[in-house]
Amino acid sequence: MENKSNEATPQRPEGDRMLDAPLVEMDLNKLMLQIKSEAPWVEADHNAITIFKSDLMRIVLMGMHENAELKTHTAKGIISVQVIAGKIDFTANDHTASMEAGQMLVLHEKIPHSVIALRESFFLLTLTMSNSYITSTHPDHLPNR
Repeated sequence: MENKSNEATPQRPEGDRMLDAPLVEMDLNKLMLQIKSEAPWVEADHNAITIFKSDLMRIVLMGMHENAELKTHTAKGIISVQVIAGKIDFTANDHTASMEAGQMLVLHEKIPHSVIALRESFFLLTLTMSNSYITSTHPDHLPNR
């Protein structure tokens, strides 16, 4: 396995951050402080940082201001949402789950969903890549014929 890291950007000039390796450690408290120190947090209603990224899975730490909304959208794979701090309403189809720190849900791919922060909130969004995505971007993952 090859280690993968991000490169410094104007938004995150402090340098590289490991995104994929045999073992990736993450300090969520430090990352939440980082999100809150960046311009998008001040200028917009939410900010996020990818903390793990492989061919099969991505983990993103999302921070949202009170009353911020992620409008209805769909994901190409199964997602999990785990609230770290605050309180959110997660809506999929006609069901709304009110979630606080320590609560988690899983949603299958291609189901429209939205998120509203009822107060300042942070949550981990984990996205697994669907089989169709994996086989279309990585033909070597096709089953033997």
